[in-house]
Amino acid sequence: MYDLIIIGGGPAGITAGIYAARKKLNTLLISKDFVGQTGSAFEVENYTGFKEIRGLELMKKFKEHLEKFEISICEFEDVEEIKKINSIRDKSLNSANSFFEVKTDEKKYLAEAIIVASGGSSKPMGVLGEKKFLGKGVSYCVTCDETIVEGKIVAVIGGGNVGLEAGLELAGFCSRVYILEYASKVTGDEILQQKIKSDKKISVITNADVKEIKGDNFVKKIVYENRKSKKISQLAVDGIFVEIGAAPAVNFAKNLVELNDNGEIKINPRTCATKTDGLFASGDVTDVRDKQIITACGEGAKSALSAYEYLKKLK
Repeated sequence: MYDLIIIGGGPAGITAGIYAARKKLNTLLISKDFVGQTGSAFEVENYTGFKEIRGLELMKKFKEHLEKFEISICEFEDVEEIKKINSIRDKSLNSANSFFEVKTDEKKYLAEAIIVASGGSSKPMGVLGEKKFLGKGVSYCVTCDETIVEGKIVAVIGGGNVGLEAGLELAGFCSRVYILEYASKVTGDEILQQKIKSDKKISVITNADVKEIKGDNFVKKIVYENRKSKKISQLAVDGIFVEIGAAPAVNFAKNLVELNDNGEIKINPRTCATKTDGLFASGDVTDVRDKQIITACGEGAKSALSAYEYLKKLK
């Protein structure tokens, strides 16, 4: 029986783990990896203390900091379900309180409190050919697959910060990069937009509504419609990177939390508490407004301190 189980190995989960360990809580952190959305970022320029750092390098430093403390880490397991048990069935658990059961694809774990910091998974476009060519030119991770398209022509779908960062990274490997944005203009930070404009390898296409991905054994073309003129165009590409945001990873906890219209966990903004006593949530999986690394870290710290106060009341 753990005091606390943290689900997620991103900035929120790792920070929660550090704070929980410093409070001497018997803590288990479960994560399928320590990469996530931050690890997929080309360069991070807005995390305090680092003028610029690769996403993977920042995550490496986060994990090294976490491992300095006494905390159990369970990597490469996927959480499938969380249950709250309201009656003690095993006296050996030595607890008079309700507790949680966390089931992964490997085994089951028990804890008196939970922090869900599972972040999100990449959103698919949902267009014809996307599933067919997944792994055959369609990718949701630039860091994972950039070397496969070295010297080739690629398209990035999405003009937010993640899409612009992906375009800049790919420009260092590829001969040509097209950024397709559904809206009438890209929405990424101004500093990223300036970098895009100054890179001769990158072209931005706005009002682009992607309709289909074509190819034979590998991606060959992307078909899109101009939302204003309704003109259908085809773009010859060797790879497509989908960067249109992330969907909250909440399926395993949806019976214990309340979700907003975006599928995010609703939390008390002061404490990170959910509707279920003892269950807290932090980071991008929640309805917190700003999806930033530094915000996720702050929310992770807040959730751990709240869990600590909750556990103190149980003793």
